Amino acid sequence: MTDWDVKERRQRCKALQADFFANRALVIAANRGPVTFESAEDGSLQCHRGGGGLVTALTGLCRHTDATWIACAQTEADAAWREGTIALREGCTQDSDDSGAIRVQFLSPDASAYDGYYNVIANPLLWFLQHSMWDVPRAPVIDQSTWHAWEHGYVSVNLLFAEAVAQQVQTASRPTLVMLQDYHLYLTPRFVREKMRGVEQPTLLHFVHIPWPGPEYWRILPPTMRQAILDGLCGVDVLGLQTREDGLNFIRTCESYLPGARVNYKRGRVSYRNRATYVRDFPISIDVKALRELAQSSEVAEHRVEIHNIVEDEQLILRIDRIEPSKNIVRGFFAFEEMLDLYPEHRGQVKFLAILVPSRLEVNEYQDYADELMAAAGRVNAKYGDSEWEPVRLLVGDDYARGIAALQRYDVLLVNAIADGMNLVAKEGPVVNQRSGVLILSEGAGAHQRLESGATIISPCDVYTTAQALHQALVMPAKERQDRAARLRCLVEHEDITVWLCRQLETVVELGL
Repeated sequence: MTDWDVKERRQRCKALQADFFANRALVIAANRGPVTFESAEDGSLQCHRGGGGLVTALTGLCRHTDATWIACAQTEADAAWREGTIALREGCTQDSDDSGAIRVQFLSPDASAYDGYYNVIANPLLWFLQHSMWDVPRAPVIDQSTWHAWEHGYVSVNLLFAEAVAQQVQTASRPTLVMLQDYHLYLTPRFVREKMRGVEQPTLLHFVHIPWPGPEYWRILPPTMRQAILDGLCGVDVLGLQTREDGLNFIRTCESYLPGARVNYKRGRVSYRNRATYVRDFPISIDVKALRELAQSSEVAEHRVEIHNIVEDEQLILRIDRIEPSKNIVRGFFAFEEMLDLYPEHRGQVKFLAILVPSRLEVNEYQDYADELMAAAGRVNAKYGDSEWEPVRLLVGDDYARGIAALQRYDVLLVNAIADGMNLVAKEGPVVNQRSGVLILSEGAGAHQRLESGATIISPCDVYTTAQALHQALVMPAKERQDRAARLRCLVEHEDITVWLCRQLETVVELGL
């Protein structure tokens, strides 16, 4: 794809957004907002913009229409601020009426309700289910406390979101597109429909960022929970998932467990309670332009020095992950260990750098996994390391700029997730890498659907084949590495975060919603 093609595509997307919202308002609902607040020493509130392409893409719509983002307060300062307009185009400015600003409304559920909604039902119950991570003979144990978290946490917080969404829609002067995000809000669509019965209904679009497993795995949930989730999601007009397989799995799940639902696989449609829900795959991507600008920043340059001091002249195998079981970090270390067993010529010549971001460590399963991966890395170092060579280096902490610096340097990028909605590291790496690095990609990652032609694909549980893939990547001829890297860059550039968003809007237009 040429620079001209990229510019032309961006112009088309901007025109589509402007035309789409000429007569529509926008409401976004997600567990987290586009900003967080902190209290300064003088008592004032300081605003910090959220990172990532999702915030950039969704708030980019604000210049075209009246927009509101509804989220749960994450800090005491969020709860104190509650509601108002924020300008996000240039940093994070409060109380602005500048075009491109977004109205942010923070909800403040009872602390025990939020704990049940987030730490019991959303994580780990739904997260583990949708990533096929439960050890079913032993877990989960759905007991009285789980049901209390469901009824007084997940249901009540979803109802709180629905009330806020309905209020925003009813006060808007124009028809409204409501964009709901992820597994925290599965019940919200049906509650919105019920709150707005007898009045003009908004267009509801719900995007699920994590995988959707086949119906047999949904049998883990009790019928009451399972049916409520499916009923809720079938209240939307368009349901977006990451991959074609996810979409088919959703339709199959409705066919299996939602009484009265009629499904049409050819049209990608579920008809239920006199409403059609269209199921589509919208593979999420990254903000390529913003990523490249960050990669050229002085902050990333400082971290490049740090990475160079760690790796020096060794080849670099890199992984960047949140610390959580679905990322399959432990098997990655096992594969590296097996490669060193099979191909001793790599000993002393290769560094495995794992940049790990702590995640949900208040959940027991996550803390246990953190302990397990630390032990696995230590075993490799104890077995092969010496005073001159440390095979595995762990860097723990949330530093995005450091991650980008490491992505510029890798020779091999290992993404061996058991299940991932997409995995954006697999898309970020090829865009900024400067060494024609090889991507080893799990077939369990959603990115596999689009990046297969430029990556080495592995089965996430196959440690032996992963070890072989690591070796082959390290010895791959330069021309093949360059061709693969160029193919991956082109694939990511062609379908960035802007395209992800525009495809959703195009679908709404095509369906006449």
